[in-house]
Amino acid sequence: MIRAASVDVAINLAQFSQQLFQSGLEHRIVEESGKQTIWVGSDREAYVVQQRLNDWLQSAPTPEEISAANAGPALKTTAIQYGLLRWLVATWFGFRRCPITWSLIAGCVAVAVFSRLGDDTYSVRVLFYPLLPEDSLVQLFLAIDSVAEAIRTLTPMLLHFGELHLIFNMLWLWYFGRQLEKLQSWWVFLLLVMVTSFVGNTAQYWHLGYNNFGGMSGVVYGLVGYAWMIYHFIPRTGLMLSNKMFVIFIAALFLMEVLASSMIATAAHAGGLIAGVLLGGLTAAYYRLYLRQDMLGHSLK
Repeated sequence: MIRAASVDVAINLAQFSQQLFQSGLEHRIVEESGKQTIWVGSDREAYVVQQRLNDWLQSAPTPEEISAANAGPALKTTAIQYGLLRWLVATWFGFRRCPITWSLIAGCVAVAVFSRLGDDTYSVRVLFYPLLPEDSLVQLFLAIDSVAEAIRTLTPMLLHFGELHLIFNMLWLWYFGRQLEKLQSWWVFLLLVMVTSFVGNTAQYWHLGYNNFGGMSGVVYGLVGYAWMIYHFIPRTGLMLSNKMFVIFIAALFLMEVLASSMIATAAHAGGLIAGVLLGGLTAAYYRLYLRQDMLGHSLK
């Protein structure tokens, strides 16, 4: 067994341990000399545990905060102030680790506020997919003859129509985006977002023949497809994903097509998913066959 990390006994690791088991990381937690020690089976797993533990500790309450929560009003006020400061610091470091994910969330929220959750589409008209000939994909691609039009093929991902549309997309973007952005360089994650956005938006425009659509869900489905391929072919990466979650997304895509295809951008979902699966397959093949690695950034031994 390999010693992965040690923390104070006052910290409750039950939730963290459950997260590790859910992601397939076998481990043991043993109390030794006033510390809780996490033991795993390999150096690679130890690295994953260390990274995940650092992230988890930044969001977990400290023993001082727990004690202050049960104290008098003055101490509670101090605890609230300290908790707010700690949250701001954690948010800043979270942004530094995942700048693309947090920037996309901030951009979507800003556009939602500016457009009043899609009620004022005129004010954000430049974000809609450009009007291009849709007779064939070749004609459509050839008609993109400027940088501005190329950018507009991506910007529909910032548009949302209603509170639930925005909230659910941001939650899934936060869940998958943080995990994937930490695994590789920021530009790799940005490229993943751009490709899945372009494919999803273009599929929806070509399917509908008009540009009255928007949302981050095409990118979210792309992240799901990409993460699923990494989860299966580079399993030691430690992604928090399961076959059940992937099946739920596929079932939801099918049900949306059958029950509400006129109201939901199912072509964007399908296009993003296919693009994400293909990119995930290429990434897995590159790491496993060319670099001979079984975990992103760590060589096979």
